[in-house]
Amino acid sequence: MLLYPFQSMNVKYNQVKAMWAITRASLRSILRSPSAVIFSIAFPMIFILVFGFIGGSGKVSFKIAIDKNADTLNPVFQDISSVPGIIIVNKAEQDIKEDLEKGRITAVVNIQKPNNPTSPYTITLKSSEAVNQQNLGILQSILASIIGRIDKSTYPAAPTYATINRDVQKIPGRNYKTIDFILPGQLGFSLLSSGVFGVAFLFFNLRQHLVLKRFYATPIKRSYIILGEALSRVIFQISTAVIIIGIGHFAFGYTLVHGFLTFLEIMVLSFIALIIFMGFGFIVSGVAKNESTIPPFANIVTLPQFLLAGTFFSIEVFPTWLQPLCNILPLTHFNNAMRKIAFEGSHLQDCGFEIGILFIWGVVVYAAAVKLFKWE
Repeated sequence: MLLYPFQSMNVKYNQVKAMWAITRASLRSILRSPSAVIFSIAFPMIFILVFGFIGGSGKVSFKIAIDKNADTLNPVFQDISSVPGIIIVNKAEQDIKEDLEKGRITAVVNIQKPNNPTSPYTITLKSSEAVNQQNLGILQSILASIIGRIDKSTYPAAPTYATINRDVQKIPGRNYKTIDFILPGQLGFSLLSSGVFGVAFLFFNLRQHLVLKRFYATPIKRSYIILGEALSRVIFQISTAVIIIGIGHFAFGYTLVHGFLTFLEIMVLSFIALIIFMGFGFIVSGVAKNESTIPPFANIVTLPQFLLAGTFFSIEVFPTWLQPLCNILPLTHFNNAMRKIAFEGSHLQDCGFEIGILFIWGVVVYAAAVKLFKWE
């Protein structure tokens, strides 16, 4: 009775107020933790600064389309199809136009057979301002190399088998910069690191130092304890996301197609992803037997996603047998949705597939977390 004199006055215990007290205390603890600041802000910002100053698109391979009226029976087309770094996509004409405008494909290649049998084939390229110009230059060089090889091996007596029209037809599009590819990956890196490592260490230490046990001596419910601690992590990490996007946009010109509306949608997407990533942290904190086992378990969750989810480079550079694994990772779908919203001008409702996959992961992860999470 002496511990809670207010209860003798029939005053109902305020669970929400107690939860906010836990949130504030936990947030102060996070801000005082060097590792939290380093993983959430320092590491992503280092990568953003490095790639922001270097330039380039961060993509190794690229996609092209073949014009519907192109002659595909000649050796030039056959050789293009066998180049490892070039992916030929087959889509409707309107879809190809949209992909060009958004920089998803490098060019549409048209190979025209001459009317005069003695004249060379004519190769023309259609591209857009959104396309990485380095990739366009590489494509032109590859085509020139293919033609040179054909001239030398098959048609040595002819002047040339084909000519490339150097006047590339370009349709309007946004300028795709390094930062437009690398920043979503680094934001995902920050959210995943914080969600897994931060939550795992936090709740393990709360159990180990009997803090949770002391909470039991108070009237606050267990659900509010979880909410209070989780809310502090969400506030800290969303604030970190604001810093990362702000520096990327104002210092390096990171594209936010619809301005503040795009920023808000990115914040909502980041919140959804963070909640799901925190579920992995609850699982790790539950299965870890001691503090030294947390990093190995956490790395099992995070490292494959850092490397395979399009964080630093496109998943298209991986072998085709590995890409299905890349495409089921939750971080992959966060990165894809983030790039669609920020650069392509999509909205959250246009990212239903990616968000749906994230929600499926959320259901699976939290179902496992409920089974594995330990209070004592």
